[in-house]
Amino acid sequence: MREVSVIGAGMVKFGKYLNTSMKVLARDAVNDALASAGLEQQQIQAAVVGNAMAGLVTGQECIRGQVVLREMGIGGIPIINCENACASSATAFHMAWLYVASGMYDVVLALGMEKLYHADKRKSFAAIGSAVDIELMEQMIAEMNAQQAKLKAEREARGEAPAPGGAGESRSMFMDFYADFARAHMQRYGTTKEQFARIAVKNHRNGSLNPHAQYQDVYTLEDILNSPVVAEPLTRLMCSPIGDGAAATILCASSIAERYTSKPVRVLASTLSSGADHGPDEPGVVPRVVKQAYERAGVGPKDLSVIELHDASAPAELVLYEELDLCGPGEGGKLIDEGVTEITGRIPVNPSGGLLSKGHPVGATGVAQICEVFWQLRGEAGKRQVANPRIGLTENGGGMVRGEAAALSIHVFGI
Repeated sequence: MREVSVIGAGMVKFGKYLNTSMKVLARDAVNDALASAGLEQQQIQAAVVGNAMAGLVTGQECIRGQVVLREMGIGGIPIINCENACASSATAFHMAWLYVASGMYDVVLALGMEKLYHADKRKSFAAIGSAVDIELMEQMIAEMNAQQAKLKAEREARGEAPAPGGAGESRSMFMDFYADFARAHMQRYGTTKEQFARIAVKNHRNGSLNPHAQYQDVYTLEDILNSPVVAEPLTRLMCSPIGDGAAATILCASSIAERYTSKPVRVLASTLSSGADHGPDEPGVVPRVVKQAYERAGVGPKDLSVIELHDASAPAELVLYEELDLCGPGEGGKLIDEGVTEITGRIPVNPSGGLLSKGHPVGATGVAQICEVFWQLRGEAGKRQVANPRIGLTENGGGMVRGEAAALSIHVFGI
């Protein structure tokens, strides 16, 4: 297998684009990536396009990549459509890496794109909620709503405002999954709601420094804790928003990377796997896949300079600290309390603002994470730049089956 490098990256500001087509969002991201790499369209030899929800939200099925790329004049090459829930474009990047690493092509585009906003929010939430075993979905929703009804009664007894609506109606049902994980972590390790909230404070502050972020507001700990409850213990500002957006990267063989740029970023490891049945004392999908990534890259968690991970909720980031072996089980709260994962900390996590602030247009998220690490390693991240980064990691999960990510992609990069 050949060594592969990223030579260009581009993305649009994530946000709400009700009157802008996915063709336009994708075009702008791809053009920015091409300009970053100093390439012309005709130099792209193949493209892999990640998108998860267009079929359910807009009705565009089957040829999503061909539709958007042909509009901007890119055709006559292999274009692969990749759907893998929230990990769609991280998976697209993995496939693009394989194309180059195998020697089949020298220059390949990896694009992620999504439009989630719709006049009927229930349509958006239903699309997101499809990333589960649908035969079990009704039972899961009933169980989650029963649990939240109990917590609602307890909140009302304390004189606090209740959470809104049911799972899949006024919120993504995944927030109920994250809320369940959060309560279990709190019960087992004594993790507090304030520690989850501090992650949201950090990521919103980081997002305020990122011109690509969907939300760029700074919040205090009190702001986070006092925002409306979504699913106990999650408040609105602890949850990633839906969004629209696109992100693109250009990969090439490292042997020719300096034809295009003096600052290529090497792909040290590209891993993709899925959840699997396992015993309670056996590693889940994240510890299993990150071990593979560390071994293939020849690095360990202490070598990491910057991380972009899948903080679909604040508790998800805290649990991932532990699953990525940044700390021991139950010690995630300590990392946030001590500022270890701040931009100025020992292991900066989500300097982009993460999904909480940068936004989560599902099919674009994985490549957007890679864009951020690319810019960080090249020293091009502006006000959110971390100090002297050498090794970066991205972690992107998609969907859920039997309590863990259905798809998971982890990448390691170096300069």
